[in-house]
Order: sequence, then structure tokens, then C-alpha cells
Amino acid sequence: MSFMITMSQKELHRLEVIQNIRDQRLSVVQAAELLGLSRSQMHRLLQAYDHSGAAGLVSKKRSRPSNRRHSEEFRNAALDLIRERYLDFGPTLAREKLIELHHISVAKETLRQWMTEAGIWVSRRERKKRVFQPRGRRDCFGELVQIDSLAPSPARSDLAKRII
Repeated sequence: MSFMITMSQKELHRLEVIQNIRDQRLSVVQAAELLGLSRSQMHRLLQAYDHSGAAGLVSKKRSRPSNRRHSEEFRNAALDLIRERYLDFGPTLAREKLIELHHISVAKETLRQWMTEAGIWVSRRERKKRVFQPRGRRDCFGELVQIDSLAPSPARSDLAKRII
């Protein structure tokens, strides 16, 4: 029976240390100090390893939604209000208006993520940049091109007549 286990770097390090304990290269106390855990926590990890193997060291919370998340109804209500009234607002200003006028309190970062997922808001980094036509190279080093967009003043025209 082969299956794939996804582990973080921290969990992989724990696995190496536990294998060193089982190979009797480390004591439980030394391993606990190495991992920054208590001795009793280390024994708990050893029991999990003995019972389930490497999969026993993997976090059970992985790929599960947070317990602190907002409900879908609350999220949809906030996004509907933003679509109706604050479509051109950024997350910070939209949050202020939701709190001030609708008494809906959501963290700015949470609202930014919701607005990005819904396609309401795009970060500045991801917005399409304006493309400017590149300026052509000069023929000589140090050559400048002066472009006067203002109408010629009388003083300029007198100076031009004297030069010519």
C-alpha cells in the first residue's frame, strides 16, 4: 500500500529527529530540546509515529477550512453591498463604508481577498500597465531635441530674427 504524504519542512525535520530516536542516536530529552518541545510532547509525537508512521506527524488541520471563517451568507451579503454601492472603491474605503453605513465589520485584508476572488478589485501590481512608445536614439552623443509646445512669444521671435 503506497500513498503520498504531504509534509511541511517542520514536519520533515520532526520525522528525521524521531527516526534518530528510534535508531538510538538521540535521547527523547535531546530531541525535545532540538525541536523546542517538552518531553511529554515528544512522547506524544513518538506515539503518533508508532501508530500511523510518518502520516501521524502531519498536521490534522491541513486542507480544512478555518474555524474563524465568516459564513458564506455574510460574505455574499458584504459583496452584494459592494457591488451595488461601492463598486469603484478599494478594500480599505469599502470596509470603512460597510462599517459606517451598514454596521458590517470585516477586516481589510479579508475584504481585499473576497473582492479579488469575486473580480471586483484588481491590485495595482496586476493592473494592466500603459505601454509607451520608446523614444528613438539620437544620432550624436549629447544631442538634444527641443520641442516647444507653447506659442512663440514676441521675445523669442525677435531673437530668432537676429540669429537668422
